[in-house]
Amino acid sequence: MSQFTLYDYVLSGNCYKIRLMAGLLNVAYDTVPVDFYPGLEHRGEAMRALNPSGTLPVLVAGELILSETQSMLGWLAASFDRSGMWYPVSDAGLHAQVLQWLGFSARLTASVGAARLNAMLDWPTDIETVRGAARKDLDELEVLLTDRVFAGQTWLVGDGPTIADIACFPYVALSPDAGFEHDGYPAIRNWLYAVRSLPGFVTMPGIHPLHELREAESDG
Repeated sequence: MSQFTLYDYVLSGNCYKIRLMAGLLNVAYDTVPVDFYPGLEHRGEAMRALNPSGTLPVLVAGELILSETQSMLGWLAASFDRSGMWYPVSDAGLHAQVLQWLGFSARLTASVGAARLNAMLDWPTDIETVRGAARKDLDELEVLLTDRVFAGQTWLVGDGPTIADIACFPYVALSPDAGFEHDGYPAIRNWLYAVRSLPGFVTMPGIHPLHELREAESDG
């Protein structure tokens, strides 16, 4: 039984966050494809009736309409994860750390995501500023993940995966589309492998299953 409807663009990293979270939670949903480019359908009258800001994705569940990716991840985890692992609201410290990483994920969208849009679709932006911010964000993530490894941890927060990992994963995994390869980021590479290893992991164009990634690296 479908639990929600996702207005979706298949190449969007933000839309993919919701598809990935739904896959990890084994939640059924309906999809309405939106012609983001070149049709700019997300800015049309019908979509703005749902989301006046004209952005994607949009999630509709009954009378609930969500237009911010972080709120969608929180809603999915709160609604369908009985374990409380994905969104640990009962632990104030872990909850605060998750919220902090959700803020960092927004930075990744504005930097790596914008650089990717420019590289793939020639989307107008201040490319030098955006690429500089993207490099800074990836470098910062590498340092933070390295610290986690030294502490014996795999995930961004606590002992298991949370919505923080799902919020940050797509644009980091897709950064080669913008010219930022992962070769110089060993901690990021290991974390990306860990996310790909999760039961229920789903792919998107540019993000391959773990076994295909390993085969490609072996061939290289």
